[in-house]
Amino acid sequence: MDVPLNQVFFPATFQELFSAWEKFPDAVPFAGGTEIMRNQGRRILKLPRNILCLDKLSELKRITRTERYLEIGAMVSLNDIIYLGKVVPEAFARCLEGIAGPHVRNLATIGGNLCYKQRRLNAFAPMVALDALFELRSKSSARWISASRFVSLVDNWSEYEIVSRIRVPLDQWDYSVYKKFNHQETDDRDGAAVFVLRNEKNILTDLRIVFAGKTVIRERNLESLLIGKSLPLAKKDVVAFVNRWEACLSGIHEISPLLRSGILIFIKSGVSVLTDI
Repeated sequence: MDVPLNQVFFPATFQELFSAWEKFPDAVPFAGGTEIMRNQGRRILKLPRNILCLDKLSELKRITRTERYLEIGAMVSLNDIIYLGKVVPEAFARCLEGIAGPHVRNLATIGGNLCYKQRRLNAFAPMVALDALFELRSKSSARWISASRFVSLVDNWSEYEIVSRIRVPLDQWDYSVYKKFNHQETDDRDGAAVFVLRNEKNILTDLRIVFAGKTVIRERNLESLLIGKSLPLAKKDVVAFVNRWEACLSGIHEISPLLRSGILIFIKSGVSVLTDI
């Protein structure tokens, strides 16, 4: 008996999912489908031979909130996260609102956005900046991994695992800004950057700057140069900070000179806020 050209499996449990995956190792997990449809201009889509549709896995569509974090199933659509309102950290919410249009956001899932292999899509920057955790589920285990560590894992993903949940801390930030770079600004693929800070009694207690695109950039050593300083910042501290960032970015060959300049302007703009407090 001939095997159909395409097979689609609809597992309702994780056991069914991994059993089908074990039987058909080339099967591709399917969430919102936007990655598979990306750049396909044909009337008839070219699909993988075997597809694992995750739509019936109800656990992947759950949203839970505690005082400390927001836990989001990987199959939750981007619009459903936006509709949660003010509970969503500002940088994360601004990021999601800037992705495509509402029709695409109704299809696209947060797990699919974070697992795109060719480059880090827009949601990755706020995930790293906010110290989010991802749950990776396999046939025999489940483990949590930080967004920062997941950066290196996703490029060399050989295990039969899926991202099942995303845990986003609900820390309060006094200043939060998100920027999406377009093709004209990057001279390459687009990317996104996040700048967040916390101020307690005119002391800068936390600062995080993250860019995500073809590569992910976060320099904790540079962030620490300003953490603990009194606000407003002295001009010499701002100049030294920007100069250190300029030197750092010049050594990152994965980004173009145009994008390097754009990231530096973004950092200067964020730090300028600290001189006006």
